Amino acid sequence: MTDSVVEIQGKHLKLSNLEKVLYPATGFTKRQVIDYYVRIAPSLLPHLKGRALTLKRYPNGVDGEFFYEKNAPKHRPDWVKTVPVWSHGNNRTMHYVEAGDLPTLIWLANLAALELHPSLALAKDVSYPTMMVFDLDPGPPANIVQCCQVAFWLREIFEHFNLQSVPKTSGSKGLQIYVPLNTPTSYDVTKTFARALAQLLEQEHPDAVVSDMKKKVRTGKVFVDWSQNDEHKTTVSVYSLRARENPTASTPVHWEEVERAFKKKDAALLVFQAPQVVTRAEKMGDLFEPVLTLKQKLPDVKGLLAGAAPQEVARREAESERIDLAAQAEEESSPTFRAGSNHVSPKTQPRKTAASKSQDAKATKEKRTTPKSASSKAKRRV
Repeated sequence: MTDSVVEIQGKHLKLSNLEKVLYPATGFTKRQVIDYYVRIAPSLLPHLKGRALTLKRYPNGVDGEFFYEKNAPKHRPDWVKTVPVWSHGNNRTMHYVEAGDLPTLIWLANLAALELHPSLALAKDVSYPTMMVFDLDPGPPANIVQCCQVAFWLREIFEHFNLQSVPKTSGSKGLQIYVPLNTPTSYDVTKTFARALAQLLEQEHPDAVVSDMKKKVRTGKVFVDWSQNDEHKTTVSVYSLRARENPTASTPVHWEEVERAFKKKDAALLVFQAPQVVTRAEKMGDLFEPVLTLKQKLPDVKGLLAGAAPQEVARREAESERIDLAAQAEEESSPTFRAGSNHVSPKTQPRKTAASKSQDAKATKEKRTTPKSASSKAKRRV
């Protein structure tokens, strides 16, 4: 098989086994994997820069065994940057790869690190996520079309709080909705908020949504995975390849594309293979850029109670307390790791009044002719 030594931005790198087939069903080779990551790099690298990166490696292709790699490989070029993160579970410092430049990205592709899973937080403080994510995972026979409907319900709730959201395909079966933050917060805040919304959707749409990750309750429903908002978890990066039969990638999309797929009931409209993803990025630019730049603040969970009747307030306060206790129990039962010891409690900023929120939501509805999303009842509950 062909080997090659290349110079990339002044760095020398040996590429090996370039003709090795990593996607047997389509004959997609390591050379093509490397070429994809080179071409998508201008859009991808900003989303990896400064973040601890977990690698999912497939040395024998997508049909072979794989493994996750957190600690950077020992035999790495001296120019590959790493970020230290203390792991209480392992009682040692882990040195994650930081893939902030093209040579490092190509080096990872040559290792058959097909999937890239960055932290939701910057490595300089792994306790503070810069975004919140909802991973919509369909349980067969449901597919990404059903995920679209759930995404609309989520979007309407976000808009009720003047929050913008950005969709992307998972590159596998589902859809992922991101809420850019880029303001001081914590996983305690984002995870509790995400869980509350997932449970709300489950209550309002019990035949379509589930917030419990047990597979036996997910048949024909969409699992709203709120648990990804955790210091110890990662979500597949935008533009990352996926280890599927075909070389699909996690692809940012316009909301209009989600609406079109839902109206046509056509899951294929939200499946993109590597060449398509590159073409889209060249024509559309980085549709996921707002996740890096847009600054937003989440309302406090207790702020979701505003405007409710006294009995409903009492009920929701009890639910909020239950959610807080559950989140606390999860935190206490899982190992923690931190990049540093400095911790500043985030302060929730005041939001708009209930009346102005209602007017904003009404105006947004009048402007858009999209599929019906969350019910007015759901809006009253949040």
